[in-house]
Amino acid sequence: MPLLEVNNLKLHFITRQGPAQAVDGVSFKIEENETFGLIGESGCGKTTTALGIIRLIKSPGRIVEGSIYFDNRDIVPLSEEEMRLLRGQEIAIVRQEAQNALNPVMNIGKQIIEVILQHENVSRETAWARARNQLDLVGINGNRVKSYPHEFSGGMKQRAMVAIATACNPKFLILDEPTTGLDVIVQRQLLALINNLKKELNLTSILISHDLSVVAETCDKVAVMYAGKIVEQGDTVSMYQNPLHPYSQALIGAFPHLKGEKKKLKSIPGAPPRLIMPPEGCRFEPRCEHAMEKCKTIDPAVIEKDGHRVACHLID
Repeated sequence: MPLLEVNNLKLHFITRQGPAQAVDGVSFKIEENETFGLIGESGCGKTTTALGIIRLIKSPGRIVEGSIYFDNRDIVPLSEEEMRLLRGQEIAIVRQEAQNALNPVMNIGKQIIEVILQHENVSRETAWARARNQLDLVGINGNRVKSYPHEFSGGMKQRAMVAIATACNPKFLILDEPTTGLDVIVQRQLLALINNLKKELNLTSILISHDLSVVAETCDKVAVMYAGKIVEQGDTVSMYQNPLHPYSQALIGAFPHLKGEKKKLKSIPGAPPRLIMPPEGCRFEPRCEHAMEKCKTIDPAVIEKDGHRVACHLID
């Protein structure tokens, strides 16, 4: 049984012009100890999907339809108090741009023990000892527990965010663009850390990124999002070697490869549609070089093919 199962999730932002359909009918499953990648252009709904899962969407955003089953219970109807207890203890998030996510006037240790004391009945002495262990776990000397965020490098700040998120040993971890703003060497170190923690803590996780190399290195399965919808999903190797949806093909074609024949990178013409009034049919149709007449009026159904779940009229 999946640890997380999202079914037909619709999350809209209510505006004067009408509802912006930021997440529209998204469905996926994540098995225990699996890392699930969510990729796509900026603004396609990746982060909104993740924040919707842990109910951190602020007004005017709201879930208008769908279910989110975590550990075999639907968490959509839960009260805010029930969700507060769930966050940090069973589900945690590492946000992008740790510089803005960390409290600049509180030392790192206090930010870790704050999470521990909120969810567990332990003494402050025990919490401080665990805070030191958490820093050691993510590759920072535990003696730096009294250091402030400004005393850490960018990579260390991101590691500190991971330490805070995993302080109560949650079952599920959301990683929202964890490598943003880091140089490639620090990125690689952070990805190695994430892979090690996955094994040591038996973590199940969802990784949000627009960097295909990051997803390829860490994820077991991948879903491609476009304009609020998942257009294709499958196992990582198959998705990279044989993408079926034209948007998936375009994304991978726009990314440089270190091995094999050197090819000119292709850009994707146009821009994603406005989500207040999206196209009636396939949302990628205005930018798709394979578009057919029915793509303009009929939203493609999700079809199973070659182990992928893909929504495209080309494979009807």
